[in-house]
Amino acid sequence: MQLPLFPLNTVLFPDGVLPLRIFEARYMDMARDCLRDGTRFGVCLITKGSEVGGPATFEPVGCVARIDSWDMPQLGVLNLRAIGVQRLHVVSSYLREDKLAIGEVELLDADVDAPPAPRHADCVQLLRRIIDDMQENAAAEGGDTRLPFQPPWKLDSSAWVGNRLCEVLPVPLKAKQKLMELDDAATRLDIVTDYLRQHAVLK
Repeated sequence: MQLPLFPLNTVLFPDGVLPLRIFEARYMDMARDCLRDGTRFGVCLITKGSEVGGPATFEPVGCVARIDSWDMPQLGVLNLRAIGVQRLHVVSSYLREDKLAIGEVELLDADVDAPPAPRHADCVQLLRRIIDDMQENAAAEGGDTRLPFQPPWKLDSSAWVGNRLCEVLPVPLKAKQKLMELDDAATRLDIVTDYLRQHAVLK
């Protein structure tokens, strides 16, 4: 299948929340088409280049994104809230005349998932505390209560717990990319658990 691609300096995980501020014509047109036709786009981590201006090179494994909501606070600026859907592999790509990258992609299978093992219980509790804190902060601010995590809270899923913790880990983007590419949720959560213990976040 073909998808428009949006190379970014971020790693999008399945079920992850991606806020975007769009002003370039190629991405405005892409968003318009997605909203009109109910289609999706691909997000891939930039390896060389930048998010704006000329074309960038990017990782071949990324994530399909769907637009969840949008608004236009001022003429020429579009705010999107996108949600990660499923990992993809870019087989080939080309640039349209407007410099929008179009990828020939194959969809990758979902993670091999299972409930978190007992050794991951501390990670589940940590994520629960993070979500509780975010909800309290949002309520206290009295503004937009949309959180950087998308409910429902799937705390009984190793894939969901691992992905959400990967999103907040203070590690390089290349490390997050490698974690996203793993197809076994328990292995990803093992790596996250080891990292958090090494840095004394977990005992």
